[in-house]
Amino acid sequence: MIDLPIYSNDGKKVDSLQIDPATLGGEVRFALLKQAYVAVHLNQRQGSARTRSRGSVEGSTRKLYKQKGTGNARVGASRVPNRKGGGVAFSKTRTRDDLRSALPRQMRVLANRNALLAKLVDGEVKCFDKLDFPKPRTADFARMLKGVGIDRTCLVALDPANENARRSASNLTSASTIRVDQLNAFELLNHRFLVIDRATLRSFLDGSCFATEVHP
Repeated sequence: MIDLPIYSNDGKKVDSLQIDPATLGGEVRFALLKQAYVAVHLNQRQGSARTRSRGSVEGSTRKLYKQKGTGNARVGASRVPNRKGGGVAFSKTRTRDDLRSALPRQMRVLANRNALLAKLVDGEVKCFDKLDFPKPRTADFARMLKGVGIDRTCLVALDPANENARRSASNLTSASTIRVDQLNAFELLNHRFLVIDRATLRSFLDGSCFATEVHP
């Protein structure tokens, strides 16, 4: 069992939560995490890169100087690929549609839960009793993070109804917010710490936060 400390908003340990690693995959599966990370990263690419061919570069087609008598190598227009500022020999002109990558649903779910297990094993999950703010205030949220020793990037997983916490964290450059039902391996691995409250973490562990299937 993993003993996860529960903190109050002022950084004091008030309780602990027992988490069974078996519910998160039992062990950290590095190959699966890499596969899930690469799949999400590929799916974010548009594949719309373009380069200009010789015909699409602006410039004259006039021969730069006469063929013979100058002592220089023969040369044609300035837009040829072997000259600076010229076109590309084999330019990219079409949108790539081979960048998509799909994982089976069970692999996606296991990767998302396994990424959380990796964070728990490394002690990078900071769980609070409640992320409750009377009104949005960035200074209060920053003070809360400092109280538990968060000095790197952090991902804040929130219940969709917790608008005050979301707005409190939105102005922090080192913090990103995400709905708990959209928590995925890619975002977890892209941040050093995970910030979450007890009720939200339990809803993720027992699956009650997923009203419908959410693709990472």
